[in-house]
Amino acid sequence: MTIDVPGLSARIGDLLTAYAIPSAAIGVLRDGELTEFAVGVTNVVTGEPATTDTVYQCGSMTKTWTALAFLQLVDEGAVDLDTPVRTYLPGFAVADPEVSATVTPRHLLQHTNGIEEAYGDPGEDDDVYERMVDAVADAPQVFPLGHTHGYSAALGYAVLARILEVHDGKRWDDVMRDRVFGPLGLTSTGSRREQVDESRAATGHLTVSLTEDPIVTPVDYLPRAFGPGGNVTSTVREVLAMAYVILTEGLAPNGKRILSAERVREMKESRVPVPDPYMFGPEWALGLIVCDWHGQTVYASDGSTIGQNSRLRILPEANTAIVLLTNGGPRESFYRTVFTEILTDLGLPGVPDLPAPDPALTLDPTRYAGVYERPGARFEVTAEDGKLHLTLGIDPMQAEFLGKPDRVTYELLAVSETHFLVPPTDELEDTQTVAIYDFAGGTGSAQYLHTNCRVHPRVE
Repeated sequence: MTIDVPGLSARIGDLLTAYAIPSAAIGVLRDGELTEFAVGVTNVVTGEPATTDTVYQCGSMTKTWTALAFLQLVDEGAVDLDTPVRTYLPGFAVADPEVSATVTPRHLLQHTNGIEEAYGDPGEDDDVYERMVDAVADAPQVFPLGHTHGYSAALGYAVLARILEVHDGKRWDDVMRDRVFGPLGLTSTGSRREQVDESRAATGHLTVSLTEDPIVTPVDYLPRAFGPGGNVTSTVREVLAMAYVILTEGLAPNGKRILSAERVREMKESRVPVPDPYMFGPEWALGLIVCDWHGQTVYASDGSTIGQNSRLRILPEANTAIVLLTNGGPRESFYRTVFTEILTDLGLPGVPDLPAPDPALTLDPTRYAGVYERPGARFEVTAEDGKLHLTLGIDPMQAEFLGKPDRVTYELLAVSETHFLVPPTDELEDTQTVAIYDFAGGTGSAQYLHTNCRVHPRVE
């Protein structure tokens, strides 16, 4: 079956208006055939039309790119995924001596290292990842090494990048160019803001309300500290070139081998469970999220910057990959609707719905009530009249900029003993999910709250 590009473009144009998102670029790779199109504008001020050559910020999708480069070192026998990081970075240390001596690249790739992102301000110079590694000597553990999954936005992949830098004798940006972007034949993909052709770049936007035009983001790019975990920019065509490597077990579209088939299989099959399985996927592999779509294994790589978003889904059983890049949002319901439209055109099942709450569940609210906190994020779970509520504290500056309160309270609707739906409180939100789990002694209070892939420990 083929994609109805004119019809789909019209439908997505309507969705962009409904969600107040300025533009979307979509690419589909099916049996080696590429379909791509774009709808909307790159900037609401200039009105410049988005095209398939528009360059978007990929955010944390960058981690998949970095994982490809790091796994090349494994192919070469230069590193082992289960050998301590300290073998490759002899001075590596965090606050916990045992973690310092035993944390491995696999822990970093899978986000099970548990190290707090306490790296300070490493600056914007070429030694940024070296400085980040040096700065975490006193970084505490959010959770014990390997105990659970807890997303590391910047630090984990910065450590991997530093190992690449030391081995190759060049900066991470040059490593990516020489190991990944160049061999894949990519000309529009880069890792530094200076590499972006501004005449082709999408501008990020924030949505204040669905009745107002989106506003241009006040922050153009993430800091360089996020580079290996969040700073790649690309087009839909070139993101799908990366997806092609995974679909073909290691080959680039130009025929060059990027990774061995064995390494791509390990990339997909070495997994850890994700406590909140519903929003993104139930497992995390090596630089990839693993989803279960109606019994079909699907691999995902997502990302968000301040005003731009990326969503990639790779369906090996259907020999298909789909990418969506936007300069507004994020809204998970938007991505789900767009992908389901495309999948329907292809004769494939759509994105699974979130689960429904289970009204028959009888929970003891006192086991969940408490404060769960990390630097910059605080969640308060309270019980009232037998119901659970979640109060989220929002950064006051962000709240003021968007004209929102700095504390928002949500009702929690139980799906299971450990999983809850978080219904929206305004039109700009979608239903979220949260896991509250790991009960002390098997029957005591929950120790962790996991949402949006991040883990937050209970605090007294």
